[in-house]
Amino acid sequence: MIQLTNIWKRFGEKQVHQGVNLEVRDHETLVILGRSGGGKSVLLKMIIGLLKPDSGSIVVDGKEVTTLTYKQLQRLRFKFGFLFQGAALFDSMTVGQNIELALRRHSDFKDADIEERVQYALELVKLKNVEQLMPSNISGGMKKRVGLARAIALTPKYMLYDEPTTGLDVETADGINLLINELKTTLGVTSIVVTHDIHSAFVIGDRFAIFENGQFIMTGTKDDIRNSPNPEVRKYIESEIET
Repeated sequence: MIQLTNIWKRFGEKQVHQGVNLEVRDHETLVILGRSGGGKSVLLKMIIGLLKPDSGSIVVDGKEVTTLTYKQLQRLRFKFGFLFQGAALFDSMTVGQNIELALRRHSDFKDADIEERVQYALELVKLKNVEQLMPSNISGGMKKRVGLARAIALTPKYMLYDEPTTGLDVETADGINLLINELKTTLGVTSIVVTHDIHSAFVIGDRFAIFENGQFIMTGTKDDIRNSPNPEVRKYIESEIET
């Protein structure tokens, strides 16, 4: 389980988080909805210790993330897979090499085991025979899938998705949503998805947290969100209707 309690974070003059509280339950997909640039992605980075809050508590599996040493953080991060907004592939490496990187650096797998693991991860994201391609030679949707394959290669307990469908056409985005659901079933992962895409959110989410002005103004199920009278929540529903 992941628990955030009274998180405050400021960047310069901008107060991004103002007493954030959030609980992520085991084996659920929690979707964080909010406007772009509002601080949603920063929460993901704080959960894995890439950024520290100014104050507050972040607990993952009973461990306080904010007080962990560098080595302890490294061990904690092995529990996480992270799909970055732009896939964040290394342009100088092939698809296969991108996926192999973490396996070679952070596991004791032999070459044959690494190759098998790469194949397994690519099969899970519905890609075949792409290991020798360069990132510059594949589509945006394929880059997302490769990024996802890299994230799951070490069989994480938690998956963090930062705007997984941004910049994709509707058909490709629907394919990514389907993959997120399939990985939850296949791997049993607990997932946090940051997005402002209400359509995708309702396809993949078990619970939802609406982030506005540095705080979560509501958490609940799809029905809770749809039936909320709060005007700040309603604007997301209206966005879905327009879509």
